[in-house]
Amino acid sequence: MTIESASRKLVAEFSSRRTLRTGSLITTVFGDAIAPRGGSVWLGSLIEAMSHFGISERLVRTSVFRLSQDGWLQSTQVGRRSYYMLTEDGSVRFAQATHKIYGEPGEAWDGTWNLVLLGQLDSELRESVRKELGWLGYGALASGVLAHPSPDMRGVDATLDRLDAAADLVIMTGHTIHNEQGMKALSRSSWNLADIDARYASFVQRFRPLMAAYSRNSEVEPQAAFLVRTLLIQEYRKVLLRDPQLPDELLPADWHGNAAYQLCRNLYRAVYSQADRYLSTTMETADGPLPPPGPSFFERFGGLEQ
Repeated sequence: MTIESASRKLVAEFSSRRTLRTGSLITTVFGDAIAPRGGSVWLGSLIEAMSHFGISERLVRTSVFRLSQDGWLQSTQVGRRSYYMLTEDGSVRFAQATHKIYGEPGEAWDGTWNLVLLGQLDSELRESVRKELGWLGYGALASGVLAHPSPDMRGVDATLDRLDAAADLVIMTGHTIHNEQGMKALSRSSWNLADIDARYASFVQRFRPLMAAYSRNSEVEPQAAFLVRTLLIQEYRKVLLRDPQLPDELLPADWHGNAAYQLCRNLYRAVYSQADRYLSTTMETADGPLPPPGPSFFERFGGLEQ
């Protein structure tokens, strides 16, 4: 099996799903490909790119409209052409997700827990904080108490500022004094680690054949590379954003998240440059082709060759 045939099989599987999340896939394309290359794209280019996933023009237009209504995208009109880019709020959220998706695994844990007490908030704001901090990996240790052993505090501060909740929250740190096995059991239930681990295992099973195909033949056509890179990040992102990224000390011994990260990193490094060739020749901005990626793009997954 070549990587081209493997990519066709992957796209066919994606297109056959009963619930086709077009908006989610467009979000992946913006975050992975368009944001690091200027952030704006002509709608016609996006429609052409999404057609390779079996997605119709009508569905792309509908999904882009909904993303705009939800505050993710904004448009500008130049003549008869519409160009879309992330809103300011969308850019902040993408920056947080980018740090998590493409960042290297965290450093060694010193045993410190970060605790957020929600008791001072009204019910509506409490639920918003619970939901948003949940995306940053916080779990409920008890009623009104969220916790994370190694949170991204920049993301936490930005989220609380956006929700205007910082002044009313109590945030503190603490350590586990004894019963570490009990803490591991509590972590499994608080974050549903069994479900996340099963999703990682499914990801590895789905994408390992593509890495094997690349190992046999490293020649990859730009369009196939774009399809693989996009679906790779789409599927990895779906699992990773559920993952609180707990320290190794709190994870099961056979945790599949480590293998998933290594596979995603290696396959991304294998196809990203050819995928960028596809983007350079097909995606247009109001000023012409997409500009080249900025320096931060090449920091992904511990470093990409320029």
